[in-house]
Amino acid sequence: MDDLETRELRYFVAVAEELHFGRAAERLGIAQPPLSRAIRQLEHRLGVELLTRNRRGVSLTDAGDVLLVEARAALDAVAAAVRRTRRAADPQRPLILVTKSGASHDLLKRLLDLVGQDCIEILLCEVSEQAGLLRDGSADVAILHRPYDDLAGFDTEELHTEGQVAILPAKHPLAAREKLTLAEVSNVPDLPIARWPELDGTYLDGPGPEVHTQSQLAQLVALGKTLLVIPASSRAWQWPDHVAVPVIDAPDVTTVIAWRPSSRSQAVASLIRSATALREAG
Repeated sequence: MDDLETRELRYFVAVAEELHFGRAAERLGIAQPPLSRAIRQLEHRLGVELLTRNRRGVSLTDAGDVLLVEARAALDAVAAAVRRTRRAADPQRPLILVTKSGASHDLLKRLLDLVGQDCIEILLCEVSEQAGLLRDGSADVAILHRPYDDLAGFDTEELHTEGQVAILPAKHPLAAREKLTLAEVSNVPDLPIARWPELDGTYLDGPGPEVHTQSQLAQLVALGKTLLVIPASSRAWQWPDHVAVPVIDAPDVTTVIAWRPSSRSQAVASLIRSATALREAG
């Protein structure tokens, strides 16, 4: 069987996501008849039925479900390869380092001072987005945090291990404490703990608000609607309306610098050496 073409995969993903040939054709900017023919030809070449067609519309077969997952991954991989290839063609470009907004602020300042501002472009993102941006070729290296971030498939070097703090509204009674425990911050009736997205993007059940961005979270804490527990070094975005109190039994968090194992970039290797030198210098 001939190899599948990216065009075929794009066509199939559009139909599988829209579950409607007309909407898929409009999304792709093509007419509906050639799209329908292309999907029929794809099914013929694979020897399987990908879609069930009836008067009620279109649905995916089991084989179609599998191809949708695999096709998305394949198209993402192709797009990532294009980004990395284009950037590799310019040896003078700065490396792109992605990090969660507000995280590891002091570490980043020291790293920029060491290697030079012109050598690194900082890409700031929201919670749990760093790994995806590193995988899709949008970044060369990433600052991640174990055990909270997805490190699967990356090479890493540990840079720093630290405790965690609770960020509380300044006027809340707990804000006057010198230290807290997880039990004390996990069940505060008037201040439910914020819920971050899990690695798969879902949220655990709980009374606290689902948070998506750092700015959203900062305002909810300031308004007395929630609290959160974060690594101590992530306090860079702390507002005057917030107070940070150490949580003595919270698990330690390790900051790592991560990169793709297939990287052959000398600039990436040099940056990793600089980052580990900062660790060794304390």
